[in-house]
Amino acid sequence: MRSVSRSKMRTLSKSGLLLIILLCAFGTDLSKADRVEVIELANGWMITNQNGSMTKDNVKLPSGVYSAFYNEEVLNSFNDVRLRWLAYDNWTYSNNFQLDLAHYKYVRHFNLTFHGIDTVAEIRLNHQLVGRTNNMFVRYSYDVSDLLQADNLLEVEIKSPVLAALAEARKVEVPPACPVSRYHGECHMNMLRKMQASFSWDWGLAAPSMGLWKSVNLELYEVALIRDVDVDVSRNETHWNMHVTCYLDTGGGRDFYAELIFYLVELLDKPVVIDTFTKHPISHLAPVIVFDQAVPIKSVTAWWPNGYGEQKLYPLHLTLNAWLDIAGPEQRAKTVSQKSLNVGFRTIELIEDQIDSGNSFLFRVNGVDIFMKGSNYIPAHILPEWGQNQSLVGHLLQSAKDANMNMIRVWGGGVYETDFFYDKADRLGLLIWQDMMFACAMYPVGETFLDSVREEVIQNAKRLSHHPSVAIFVTNNENEAALVQNWYQTYTDLDRFKAEYRELYLANVIHELKLVSHKSRPQPLVSSPSNGRESEKDNFISDDPQNNNYGDVHFYDYMRDAWNPYVYPRARFVSEYGFQSLPQAFSWQRTKGSEDLLELMEHRQHHPMGMLPITQLVHRHLPLPLPEDEPYPEALIYFSQISQAMATKVETELYRSLRDTQHRTMGALYWQLNDVWVAPSWSGIDIFGNWKLLHYWARDFLAPIAIVALYEAESESLNISLICDQLEVDTENLKVVANVHLWSQLLPRNSTEWSVTLRPNGVQYDKVIPLNSLLHDELNKYNSYLEFQLYRSNELLSRTYYFPSSITAAKGVGDPELDYDISTRYCSTGSTTVRTHLSITIRVSRPAIFVYLELLSSYRHKFSENGFMLTVPVYVVHLEVEASICLNIRYLRKKHIKVLTVNQFMPHLASN
Repeated sequence: MRSVSRSKMRTLSKSGLLLIILLCAFGTDLSKADRVEVIELANGWMITNQNGSMTKDNVKLPSGVYSAFYNEEVLNSFNDVRLRWLAYDNWTYSNNFQLDLAHYKYVRHFNLTFHGIDTVAEIRLNHQLVGRTNNMFVRYSYDVSDLLQADNLLEVEIKSPVLAALAEARKVEVPPACPVSRYHGECHMNMLRKMQASFSWDWGLAAPSMGLWKSVNLELYEVALIRDVDVDVSRNETHWNMHVTCYLDTGGGRDFYAELIFYLVELLDKPVVIDTFTKHPISHLAPVIVFDQAVPIKSVTAWWPNGYGEQKLYPLHLTLNAWLDIAGPEQRAKTVSQKSLNVGFRTIELIEDQIDSGNSFLFRVNGVDIFMKGSNYIPAHILPEWGQNQSLVGHLLQSAKDANMNMIRVWGGGVYETDFFYDKADRLGLLIWQDMMFACAMYPVGETFLDSVREEVIQNAKRLSHHPSVAIFVTNNENEAALVQNWYQTYTDLDRFKAEYRELYLANVIHELKLVSHKSRPQPLVSSPSNGRESEKDNFISDDPQNNNYGDVHFYDYMRDAWNPYVYPRARFVSEYGFQSLPQAFSWQRTKGSEDLLELMEHRQHHPMGMLPITQLVHRHLPLPLPEDEPYPEALIYFSQISQAMATKVETELYRSLRDTQHRTMGALYWQLNDVWVAPSWSGIDIFGNWKLLHYWARDFLAPIAIVALYEAESESLNISLICDQLEVDTENLKVVANVHLWSQLLPRNSTEWSVTLRPNGVQYDKVIPLNSLLHDELNKYNSYLEFQLYRSNELLSRTYYFPSSITAAKGVGDPELDYDISTRYCSTGSTTVRTHLSITIRVSRPAIFVYLELLSSYRHKFSENGFMLTVPVYVVHLEVEASICLNIRYLRKKHIKVLTVNQFMPHLASN
């Protein structure tokens, strides 16, 4: 038995101290009142399986069964299958805690609040049934005032999600029943309101989790508390208007009175007191306080996406005092509820104007049309309790910003992310395309299921709506396309599935989403991909929801040459596209144990076509050895990353270059940013947070200023485009240098240059260059390659390469005789991380193709660049390593750095 420590509610880091300072500054006296108290039941949990054969003591929340018993072992070897038995058992979380009830005589309500239970569970307090849960995305709160004692036993019995899903599937058939066999997954994911990817996906393992994946709290108060705050921001010619909605929780069955104090300290000279409800009661059936607050435009610094301006955030604080009788202040409750959050002032519109042969589809922020560039975000971990790790999540979002992204799509098969995630996105200027958690399936529409869905949507929309980063809500991922394209044999009863689709998304999800922040962001989209506004004509089920002339599209094609821009669609907005690669070799060593590497790769390759898409594309361009050759695994990993990076580069550059053409492409979000394990996937960052070549290259092909050279087969020419996302740009002293290189020698063989200009926030279509004007005389497509550089005076702004033939067919490639040294530069220490900065000096005698650096260490790290063409004799790359201590060359020697080049895999190196 243990005593529960008491702690005051904190809704934001350090907000309690800040609020005290604000109250003192405003002269507000709350000395006669205490804040609503929260007792966090975080420690001392015990987990037991159904027959009592397995027990784990002293478990701390957040927690899940997989992580509690086996840490991260599910990510290793073949353990995704070997540990699956965990998901077939029932598990009980129990907690014994003491409560000094005499101390809380003033308290009328004791709320037992579960912020996240995964997923199907029964809750008992002191052997009395409190409630049942069926949705991991819902907060469950129960008034347990009549059940609490001095000594308490809290039990949460969680049922096997696999068996619970099967039980629901036996009631009604809703496709798809099971994933493809390559997934090694579990069936009927769509029958539960649970992270859909936990039953497996083409990029991830099946780990059907169970647990208390978020906090469990006792909330102690007299009358009411503030649960969520929606700040709906709009703008007119003179003012920003804040339409503020405070959603309250009250455990009682009586109407009540309240006073709300609103602090906006940087913009308002004094607090605003909302006293409407001191004389007119608030209904306990819909406890909410709504008011408007205008702020002069000249007082406000607008919030902008990454790359376009400042991410200015203003702290907002609210204090609620509530009481039951109208007698007045002397009857006010002893507890006040407080809430703190940050708000940003920005407008965002989705413009779908009629243009040639269709509608536009673009986001306009603060009156500026912005090309959205970024990637898709999956959960940071397959175990949801660990997907909230702030170090990892913060690193992923910072990496997105570092790669010049301005939008992230939170994909609909994962989870609604934590407050930390959206706060971080606010600060980094990363707009969020927010899917609701429905993906790649039809869903049931029974009364119980729809009731749960409505609560899920309401709660999460209210929680997220105030964030300036949340750009748009979308009800599902690919379900409209799946329905009309018969992915799951929906044609067997198409009318039924169309009716159920509309009932779920239009009558329920969309209906609830429209109740929050309807001015702060565009109206929700019903699906992605979809035809956007055009879908209304078809009651939101279009025959062709991937029409390039409307809305957004998803595009994948594994049979054609992904390095060729000709294969890609000319669409308005591409919200998913990409290609697979393998994580670095050392990541495989960390996870494979004693298993054979190629066997493990094959096991974890969930693509229905297996390794064929990777190897086929690699074979088109790179000298992949035979599978029986010793260097094959190393080459496959290395070449897959080159191939993925090049394919994504070409596709993204095409979309960016189409901005000011008749195609009016205004968005490119590639699939995907991150990983959940070491496996073949579409990610640019592996599970350990280390960048693949794709993410290194993304910094360049998503850069604010970029030069693009795309091949046009019909004219055998290169189309040169100059892309500029900057709203203001210096157009003086700009030039392009075109270098023709021989594979056999360092430095360019020929160079040509010409003056150019840039178009602010647009594309300058510079010129079309016939290949034969650059490759002539002794130069040809086999012995030469092209480099294009964009300069301002002597400052290199951007560069790109074009390879006229496959690199395998290149003539004159020689041994670069590469050598390198490593040295320590300096060590920097932050609040939580120590970073060691090192230099790697590389020397070559011939061109080195796609120089690839890998740190053979478990430290998270980042090179200044990677996968680069080396055409000068000496070159320096910087390395930043995160560790708990400062490192130097005693810890990281030359043997810890692997350097690969394509040259060493060429079948016949040039002799000279």
